[in-house]
Amino acid sequence: MAGSGFGTIFRITTWGESHGKALGVVIDGCPAGLALKEADINKYMERRRPNAGKMSTKRKEPDEAEILSGVWDGRTTGTPISIIIRNEDAHSSDYSGLWDVYRPGHADFGFDAKYGFRDARGGGRSSGRETSARVAAGAVALKLLSEIGISVHAEVESIGAYPAKSIEAEELITGLRKEGDSTGSTVFCCASGVPAGLGDPVFEKLDARLSSAIFSIGAVKAVEIGDGCAVSLARGSANNDPFRIKDGKIVTAGNHAGGILGGISNGSEILIRAYFKPTPSISVPQDTVRKDGTETVITVKGRHDPVIGPRAAVVVECMTGLVLADSLLLNMSSRVDRIRSFYGASDSSEDAGQ
Repeated sequence: MAGSGFGTIFRITTWGESHGKALGVVIDGCPAGLALKEADINKYMERRRPNAGKMSTKRKEPDEAEILSGVWDGRTTGTPISIIIRNEDAHSSDYSGLWDVYRPGHADFGFDAKYGFRDARGGGRSSGRETSARVAAGAVALKLLSEIGISVHAEVESIGAYPAKSIEAEELITGLRKEGDSTGSTVFCCASGVPAGLGDPVFEKLDARLSSAIFSIGAVKAVEIGDGCAVSLARGSANNDPFRIKDGKIVTAGNHAGGILGGISNGSEILIRAYFKPTPSISVPQDTVRKDGTETVITVKGRHDPVIGPRAAVVVECMTGLVLADSLLLNMSSRVDRIRSFYGASDSSEDAGQ
């Protein structure tokens, strides 16, 4: 199976299935000397972890990350960092009636068409549980970013048609639980302290890489940078962000662009919105077909989130962190003067004295 790796220099490979013994990630390219302990990772895992709240599945996984390699005496060694997250509360029997049925809104049919089989135990690699490994890796990337003053934070912005923290949103979720239904949500992410110059102007645009990373999260159906879709209704005179000098630095007066112009960061905050579809696992009766082509009606059992956004926000945050960490390392080789400076070499170019 291709496609389980992500990144260029700071590169990750996730592994494991929803109802397997464990999930995990191998991180390659993390610089040596970064202070790192399991608590640094688990504070992010806690935000993704299932709990008994109104907006979460009843599956109770501790989701504690264990570092197996790549860290010694509290610091990264520069070798691959391997992290494992064990599954302890998988109820595969909940899916016993779905072995030969394609669940509406899931990857079942496409997965079967591609590989000739599917893991019916909660979706296998297609399950949202795979994101636990991404969060573990993203926590390391975010720790690296903090070394140079970059911070990333994401939170659920809306649930259905309501602000996430409103009474209406809580009432909506309560009603959906009783009905066995679900709703969509929006997550907003902001990265601060990002220097100008990250990203490339053609295929490896920073906004393209960020969008690709966030679209790789299951259930994301749209991504916006800055003003997003609203720019199609704006005039250039209103959409352009004027440049100013503030405290001796070049800044923009606004941030309609969301911190990225021409695929390259401009030093402003990077602003991202991710739009999640409703959780497809619902207990409302749905029409579908079996693998043999016969039509049927199913209701999906098991323990599922009525809304994805509240637990997915940290996944958006971590995927953003992974892109930025990789982009920072890639950017170090973009100019020869920086390479000379790093290695303490003198300028021997023909125009050195000009």
